[in-house]
Amino acid sequence: MSLGVISDTHGLLRAEALVALTGVDQIIHAGDMGDPAILDELAGIAPVTAVQGNMDWGEWTKGLHETEVLEVGGVSLFVLHDLEELDLNPDAAGFSAVVSGHTHLPDISWKGGVLYLNPGSAGPVRGEKPVTLALVEIFGDRLEPRIVTLL
Repeated sequence: MSLGVISDTHGLLRAEALVALTGVDQIIHAGDMGDPAILDELAGIAPVTAVQGNMDWGEWTKGLHETEVLEVGGVSLFVLHDLEELDLNPDAAGFSAVVSGHTHLPDISWKGGVLYLNPGSAGPVRGEKPVTLALVEIFGDRLEPRIVTLL
């Protein structure tokens, strides 16, 4: 099973992101979509789970939550926009991974057996920060994440 993870598009869904996500089984958008059309376009590739980011506001965001729990393959994922707002112990709660965005910096780290994944920003260029997303292969209860540089 494969998972595409994208965040901080801020109203820009790049063609490179669509190509990179083609063929995934599920997509997570970790907030700051900036435009509901982005979720519609991603849904044309695979089912989408999205959380509201600090820059997502307006009528279209009423169906979005600040956090989501997602069961994919043999793993349980906790999704939120800003990792600083995490208010639980993911390991104790039985999560295999925490997915977040907000910083615009890609990061893959493991703490206590839990994957902490930030796909970085796939939207507008911000200074020297890379334009990225993440792909995760799921083999039973094993996660194999990687960052994909778009620009």
